Amino acid sequence: MINQPLASLLRPKNLEEFVGQRHLVGPDKPLYLAIKNHQIFSMIFWGPPGVGKTTLARIIAKEAKAELYELSAVSAGKDDIRKIINSPNPGLIKKILFLDEIHRFNKAQQDYLLPFVESGVLTLIGATTENPSFEVIAPLLSRCRVFVLNELSDEEMGEIINRAVKVLKIKIDKKAKDWLINMANGDARQAITMIDNAVTLYGDLRIESLKNALQNSYLRFDKQGEEHYNTISAFIKSMRASNPDAAVYYLARMIAAGEDPKFIARRMVIFASEDIGPANPNALLLANEVFQAVTTIGYPECDLNLAQGAVYLANSPKDRSIYNGLRAAQEDVKKFGNLPIPMKIRNAPTKLMKEVGYGKGYEMYTTEDLLPEKLKGRKYFKNLKKK
Repeated sequence: MINQPLASLLRPKNLEEFVGQRHLVGPDKPLYLAIKNHQIFSMIFWGPPGVGKTTLARIIAKEAKAELYELSAVSAGKDDIRKIINSPNPGLIKKILFLDEIHRFNKAQQDYLLPFVESGVLTLIGATTENPSFEVIAPLLSRCRVFVLNELSDEEMGEIINRAVKVLKIKIDKKAKDWLINMANGDARQAITMIDNAVTLYGDLRIESLKNALQNSYLRFDKQGEEHYNTISAFIKSMRASNPDAAVYYLARMIAAGEDPKFIARRMVIFASEDIGPANPNALLLANEVFQAVTTIGYPECDLNLAQGAVYLANSPKDRSIYNGLRAAQEDVKKFGNLPIPMKIRNAPTKLMKEVGYGKGYEMYTTEDLLPEKLKGRKYFKNLKKK
């Protein structure tokens, strides 16, 4: 029996062992070059949980031969920053501060951190699941490069699971592996935890053992942990199912746990466009008003604003055509690149452009297909609505 936590055993020690984020750490990609050339700068990792933010920070510090200080913005404050600044540094070794959940730092705390990052006394690596544009002050954000990390693909999750079972010297069949990949939803940390729990409790990785381990695990609401994401997921899915009772229940759990009301409200704004869209255009207006209300009022009174918004969104008719249509268009952009725009709808600010046909034949209220030639006939919304 292995006594060391499985997550610790599997944590990559270098880029060669790192799984995922090939757009950042693949050969000749920006983070790969920065790490290999020891060109370390302040940066922010933005992405979902369990995709390697902490691991990347540790690899960077190791490659740079720097002193790494790890803090969580949930519990850390100015005094913790001050201790790092004042800690002995006889060899003038670079100090890297890894600040998890950086969006939890309030403006005053970020203001305090700013001059040390600006002067180079500290190299900051922030990690967040939230859009840093909303939660990180502009002066600090401008001194950091933001790298977007993606959730792990099924293939990448499979590779991590294979490593885990190899370390544990245990077998897992395809059915159980597929179930685990689906349940973890791109979160390596969650998959590893479920494997660890199942092996500890049942000694195997049968699908029944994995399911029982998941049901029997003691879950508590932790702003950095699994229950944080489970509860917001349940809240969203309850509104999607048009179940206001369940939505308000999960909302009450988040409020009781002290969840950031802006985090909840921001998810509601996204939901209004993603799941309701043209079925009720007023949903986006109300969701935005809820966000403004909780920003202005705060706890405890803003709980009523959140509840009103949740009930309204849950009871609204649902239509995902905006989300599906945009994603389909984005796939075509990714697949075909910058296809030539039809001449008649091109801008023609100069005489030469007009002479070569820019804007020729343009009709303001035409019913003609205005997509590039290769995409003629595409119906991103009409066809999707029929599904």
